[in-house]
Amino acid sequence: PPRYCMMMESAKNSRHLELPSSLFCKKQMSLNSNMKVCSIIVSLLLSVCDGFLVSQLHGKRQRVASTLTALAVDESRAGKQITRRGVFQIASIPVGASLFAPQSALAVDQGNLDDLPPQAARSYLQYRLPLQMGADYYLWTLQEKIKDTNDWGEIGELFQTNSARSGGQPNKIERDFTNPMRILGLSLPEEYGEKLRESQFKFEKAMAEITKATAGVRRDLPVEIEKNAEKNALDAWDNGRVALNEFFVTLNEATGLTEMKTIPPSGPNQSKEYGRSERKYLDLMKVTKLCQNRGGPTLSAAWGNLMVSGTVQDSCGIAGALEGYFHQ
Repeated sequence: PPRYCMMMESAKNSRHLELPSSLFCKKQMSLNSNMKVCSIIVSLLLSVCDGFLVSQLHGKRQRVASTLTALAVDESRAGKQITRRGVFQIASIPVGASLFAPQSALAVDQGNLDDLPPQAARSYLQYRLPLQMGADYYLWTLQEKIKDTNDWGEIGELFQTNSARSGGQPNKIERDFTNPMRILGLSLPEEYGEKLRESQFKFEKAMAEITKATAGVRRDLPVEIEKNAEKNALDAWDNGRVALNEFFVTLNEATGLTEMKTIPPSGPNQSKEYGRSERKYLDLMKVTKLCQNRGGPTLSAAWGNLMVSGTVQDSCGIAGALEGYFHQ
């Protein structure tokens, strides 16, 4: 014990003797001193290690944070591309966000998109909204115009392109239907592309039949309508419906998704079976028309800007409904 060793050390000094127990005490005292030194060294090492570990942890946290930030930026850029494609991925049709609130399903199910060639996936994401909106128009506007011979003059305008006035821009049928169909048919793998092109040709043939059946009939120009003209026009509309549905079914098969909604046959429950909101469509058309009357961009112009730049000049509240309108 320390007290015993101190007593022995005192005895040694007074007697000038080297007692055996004194030797033991020397060793014990030296050991105690060494242990104190080791304890101090260990404490210093632990302090240094703690500082090093904290520094390393802080550095890792910074690297993780920077990585997450980079991922967020990339994800944000990817979202812009999708919206640009978009059309909805993506197109342009908006109407107040209160009418068409965005839904979280937009980025949930990717289906087979990752397995498709990059260009095919981009084309699908870019043109799915324009095509589905085209189907809405085909059902709720074009069909009604065909049923009313007073509107046949407006049907003829859908297929006309005035190069001097529009700068060679495609007509509505080309812009909303045949051009997107052509691009998708060329972008997707051949096993699907061949089916898509076949459906496109059927649709174009049906549109030509509608043009032929309604040609020359205008509200302000009374003419005698051929006996079977109205029936031929409705039959051609139905042929176009079938071709468009075939195109959508092939798209769903290629992407592994069920996003593209087909148009049911004519009947009292047609809109209900379609599964999309006619009210939202009509509200969209109304807001778009008001925007154009105030000098705002046409829907096709806003749509084009969105696909090119990823943004829309939302002077009339058109862009707010874009994402929510597609997923109903």
